[in-house]
Amino acid sequence: MNGIRGTTLKLLSIILLSVIVWGCHTETNDMGSWKVYKGDAAGTSYSHLDQINRQNVTDLSVTWVFHPDDALPDARVSKYECNAIVIEDRLYATSAQRWLYALDASSGEKIWSYDPFKGDDGGGICRGVTFWQDGEDQRILFTADHYLHAVHAEDGTPVTGFGIDGKVNLNEGLGMDPDSIWVIPTSPGIIYENLYIIGGEVSEYYGAAPGDIRAFDVRTGKVVWTFHTIPHPGEEGYETWPEDAWTYMGGANNWAGMCLDEERGIVYVPLGSPVYDFYGADRKGMNLFGNSLVALDAGTGRRLWHFQTVHHDVWDYDLPAPPSLVTVERDGEAIDAVAQTSKTGFVYVFDRVTGEPLFDIEEREVPPSDIPGEEVWPTQPFPVLPKPFSRITIDESDLSDRTPEIRQEVLSSFQNLRFEGIFTPPGMEGTLMVPGTRGGGEWGGVAVEPDLGLLYVNANESPEIAQIQRVNESDSRALTAVERGAVYYRNYCSSCHGADRTGLPPVNPSLVNVHERLTVDNIRNIIKSGSGRMPSFAHLSNRRVENIITFLTENVDITPGISMDTESEDGNYHNVTAYSYFRDSEGYPAIKPPWGTLNCIDLNIGAYKWSVTLGDLPDARHEDEDITGAENYGGPVVTAGGLVFIAATVDKKFRAFDKETGELLWEYTLPAPGYASPSTYMIDGRQYLTLCVSGTSEHRDGSIMAFALP
Repeated sequence: MNGIRGTTLKLLSIILLSVIVWGCHTETNDMGSWKVYKGDAAGTSYSHLDQINRQNVTDLSVTWVFHPDDALPDARVSKYECNAIVIEDRLYATSAQRWLYALDASSGEKIWSYDPFKGDDGGGICRGVTFWQDGEDQRILFTADHYLHAVHAEDGTPVTGFGIDGKVNLNEGLGMDPDSIWVIPTSPGIIYENLYIIGGEVSEYYGAAPGDIRAFDVRTGKVVWTFHTIPHPGEEGYETWPEDAWTYMGGANNWAGMCLDEERGIVYVPLGSPVYDFYGADRKGMNLFGNSLVALDAGTGRRLWHFQTVHHDVWDYDLPAPPSLVTVERDGEAIDAVAQTSKTGFVYVFDRVTGEPLFDIEEREVPPSDIPGEEVWPTQPFPVLPKPFSRITIDESDLSDRTPEIRQEVLSSFQNLRFEGIFTPPGMEGTLMVPGTRGGGEWGGVAVEPDLGLLYVNANESPEIAQIQRVNESDSRALTAVERGAVYYRNYCSSCHGADRTGLPPVNPSLVNVHERLTVDNIRNIIKSGSGRMPSFAHLSNRRVENIITFLTENVDITPGISMDTESEDGNYHNVTAYSYFRDSEGYPAIKPPWGTLNCIDLNIGAYKWSVTLGDLPDARHEDEDITGAENYGGPVVTAGGLVFIAATVDKKFRAFDKETGELLWEYTLPAPGYASPSTYMIDGRQYLTLCVSGTSEHRDGSIMAFALP
């Protein structure tokens, strides 16, 4: 009897254990995919996987590497920012050249590829792709140039019933000549039922396309609804612009991506500044819905609520990242919230249904503009909590003192710039912008533990210099093409690539002898379309572009004293030092470290759990000094294994931090900077971590690297 009973109990135990293991395996596989950009529609960048954890992360190693090798022979080294998605056992991502790939997610072997450019030169930033399924019909939607493509997920062939031969021209349907504008999304859209909702990157200069948000039918490619970010007559916000501004004004666009409350059917859309980014006398008013977080009914596009984070933006302080859905506790009550980070270093937290701020936001007076005709808004919103995660003001005590000579150099520059706090308007004599257009939060956004109310965000400390001039297209001086090109280079290019064209690699490449690496057509396309961190200069006339190319290909020095007519009354105002770093003569930030940080914020109370320096530039410090921090792009991923993974930094490191304390637990040196956000998933019981890594001289179009435990 006892033997039979023991055998029965043993069999029951085995059956029970099998059920538990099977159940866990099913749940893990269900949670183990990375089906959407940033992990899920809520934009959390959170994974329930815990196979890789605090105890074993030091054993993490490279398990496979995929090189697209699809760049044309004369292509430049590419930056690569794609956050790969994983559906079952397949990984889908674009390359740095914007080809679409399907890989075996456990081995990195290519299954198929799709070239949207049909052999022509590709490229441009693409941060992710989107998956849609209805039964056996599975599609990948992604953008390349100004087209939205739909391909079959199984074999990579175009969906012929979508648009025209599988693609839709995003320049069309905006009320402007489609050949005179460009709409080139950098971040993927989001799926709600059978709708694909997307914004797009547009020109940042006069004559840009409007930033309309559109929902396309996933099956046909037809537009189902449109939300006008620059309101038309009769629409809310119309009174915040000059009359008929909607007929000529552009921008206020969503280039950063969006997130979705699937249960409620609400899509949350962060918007950028109206154009022109640094001058707004031609758009007096608050300029809704520029720089706003807008909650829309995902099925109809109807506005539910909005909050404007910058009124009448003249700083290019776009909302730079998708918001994230999170649940916070307030007075014992769970509140479903949406959190939005910003270039200004502020975190805005709202009730996701009503739009009510969960922490007080104060309107504070800010300095006036000194540009004739410009009327900046007299106040700007300042969240009381959480405190900013990057510096929003500096004084002389913040300036670099790496050497006495550098201290005097940056002090002299600082004293000659106008600076009265974060919202000091760009001026004619030179203005310091803090945090700057690259400062504060970046496009990778945040990672959140959605049920605990914890938010993880990386930050840049990157002040800039702005100087506004009226630039006239005509010029009475008889300058040669090379001389004109030298002036235009100084005005538009030298702030990033240096007066001597040596740049600041790897972020800003050298342009010395650039014509030996790139064809004239390549150079022209990069100037017009942008590349990597470089914005588009599509606003420049063809003559100016050709003059710049002539100057670069002639490879002569900038001639001191040559200047153009910048006082004519018929020219446009332009920030001639746009995106110019405030740096010392050795190329390092003119402020004291840290120059990059990683932060954990408890959104339940608006307080920081920890903040650590992110990245290091050893040549900028003495051996016994603390690490410096470094410029960083892309975002973090947080896991149930107790880890925060992030690459992002220019020092080529991929790191894992303890999510409770911020302690650095693991780092790996990549072949190039990893400016993409990581993805993590599980296949056959093994957890993987993947990252798209920028190009090298050997593999100019970058690589996809996968890490796992042995």
